[in-house]
This record gives sequence, structure tokens and C-alpha cells, in this order.
Amino acid sequence: MTKKEFMNIISNGREDLLQQFLDLLKKLKIDYCVIGGLAVNAYVEPVVSMDLDIVVVAKEFDRLIKASAKIFKIEEFPHSLNLSNPKTDLRIQLQTDSRYQLFIPRASVKEVMGYKMKVATIEDVLQGKIWAYGDEERRKSKRQKDLADIFRLVETFPQLKDLLPESIKNLL
Repeated sequence: MTKKEFMNIISNGREDLLQQFLDLLKKLKIDYCVIGGLAVNAYVEPVVSMDLDIVVVAKEFDRLIKASAKIFKIEEFPHSLNLSNPKTDLRIQLQTDSRYQLFIPRASVKEVMGYKMKVATIEDVLQGKIWAYGDEERRKSKRQKDLADIFRLVETFPQLKDLLPESIKNLL
């Protein structure tokens, strides 16, 4: 079984909508980078994630949403637009927080669960996780997953500890 097949099995994917979405970005020539748990998986031992957290170049956002509406149901949340489709449990979360825009030009192509995609640098992935963990409005369970992702990154790359705020360093 390939990594892609595994990813589609765990997401109950009757179609490979992740690849369709990546192909749509390529077809539209929209620059992006992956920033969430799947981005963490590009750098450390992978864990299952049903979310693709991604940021796209802000000026292309509306064009992507218009093209995505043919494939996905779109829901708006405070800091993201979520794309879903009944043919998979995978959720694509388009980050709208402008802080993430700086990550895009530093990103590089990596393989994640059998997919080639642009992933934020490890430092940027860590920063995104720090922001997410620090967001008191997020569900506690999500914040705990963010903290676990921070620990996974720092355990594998100890030099990243220097980038952590004291409040998180004290939890290590």
C-alpha cells in the first residue's frame, strides 16, 4: 500500500480530493504552503491528520475559492475557510490570518504522506504552531494537539527550543 492509498483509506476518500486540490493550485498557478499538522509530518515521524492547513497568496484567494466551489462545500470561520466534500473526511482549511503570508516565499516542495506539496520551513511551521497554541479561543483539544506538535518538532530538532517562548519552554 502506498502512502497516498493509506491517506485516502484513513480519510474515507472515495476520490483523491487532496490531489485534485493540489492540481487545482498548480493549474491556477497559485502559490501556497502547507502550515499545519501535515506540515509537521514533513519534518518528523508522521501522525494521522484529517486536516490540510494551507495558506495561499492573498491576492489569489478569491479566484481559488471560486474555482474550488465546483468541487467543495465552503464554510467560513474566524481565521479560515474550510473546504469539504462528502467523498472524503479530509478537510482543507485555508488560513486567512495575514501573518502566514510571509511563510509562502520561504516554503519548499516536500513529500508528505505520498503527496508532493509546498511546505513552510520548519521554523515557520513551529511559529504557526506557537500561534495556534497561544490562541485562547481555540478548543482546548486543538491547542493540546498544537502543543504535542511543538514537542514533536523540538524533540527531533532540539535547536528549535531557542525559538520557543518561555511559557512553552517551561512545559518541556
